[in-house]
Amino acid sequence: MTEIQLKYGCNPNQKPSRIFMEGDLPVTVLNGRPGYINFLDALNGWQLVKELKAALGLPAAASFKHVSPAGAAVGVPLTDTLRRVYRIAEDLELSPLAAAYARARGSDRMSSFGDWIALSDPCDVSAAQLIRPEVSDGIIAPGYDPEALELLKQKRRGGYNIVQIDPAYVPAQLERKQVYGITFEQGRNELQIDEAMLSNVVTAKKEIPPEAKRDLVLALITLKYTQSNSVCYAAGGQTIGVGAGQQSRIHCTRLAGEKADIWHLRQHPKVLALPLRPDLGRANSDNAVDVYLSAYPEDVLGADVWQDFFTSRPEVLSPEERKAYLASLRGVALGSDAFFPFGDNVERAVRSGVSYIAQPGGSVRDGLVTEMADKLGVAMCFTGIRLFHH
Repeated sequence: MTEIQLKYGCNPNQKPSRIFMEGDLPVTVLNGRPGYINFLDALNGWQLVKELKAALGLPAAASFKHVSPAGAAVGVPLTDTLRRVYRIAEDLELSPLAAAYARARGSDRMSSFGDWIALSDPCDVSAAQLIRPEVSDGIIAPGYDPEALELLKQKRRGGYNIVQIDPAYVPAQLERKQVYGITFEQGRNELQIDEAMLSNVVTAKKEIPPEAKRDLVLALITLKYTQSNSVCYAAGGQTIGVGAGQQSRIHCTRLAGEKADIWHLRQHPKVLALPLRPDLGRANSDNAVDVYLSAYPEDVLGADVWQDFFTSRPEVLSPEERKAYLASLRGVALGSDAFFPFGDNVERAVRSGVSYIAQPGGSVRDGLVTEMADKLGVAMCFTGIRLFHH
């Protein structure tokens, strides 16, 4: 097959739409009818998980939305607390691949609503069982167990988009795209990201433990496929906050940090004990918790609305409780796709538990940024490599 006709382009009015190449396409649609953005998410997501698997030696998964990852992770077992936060039944056994997707989806469940899933390994039954109840647009993987494929085909009344990709496919060295009728051409970004990139530690604090190196590599590979400007927080083998497509570096750091804070606070005992209504759907439950943790908790706690979400009216999580909980966090890794121009990025990152930073360096203020990292006890390395993606 040399082309696939798509449902429509970026928007329903943009027809006809297709993907095509001179030779055989490396992808096969096994079910459904994907659209233009679906395939952008699928192909970016596949590259990300393929590189994560190669770099870290673990099954990997990504949850993509609008051509940036909402979450990415490798197959590290989940803690009992994270199983509760991610709404995974106690008796459901998770394969390493399923654990990777649970973490990827759990990074930012609000953003992952209606995601495109990418898996580094053939989809097994365990992963399919986890994916089946989630609201998702589609999936790409190098293969599917027969039972897993049948489970996935039942999603969206039989219309769930399922794509298989040839894992041996190697793209051409030059890539092209058109904008306003003009063709752009560049060499593919074949940069291999691994722990060797973390060797230039410029701060007084030099030690970066193996788990933090893993998370820094994960963050950097995630950034390679995130619309720039972008910053990524990672912990425990998964992203916990991705700030994509911002014009200002500090806005990236703040946005990703706010998402990381929400991820952390979902594990607060007071949040775990929220008396959510049992008839509340997964998406509505996620939204209720998200609003509860927002600047406007009264939107779900007000006297006239709390009954819509909870069986009893919860107490608000006070600013003092939030601050104390977040202040106790350490060990988070942070990657940035370009240099930090000011030390305020480090200050904001530390408020979300960041202890390790990987960034390209190269700013005229590198010395001031390093001084801030030293002041706050952060280990920071300069990779020398920028990771812009558009």
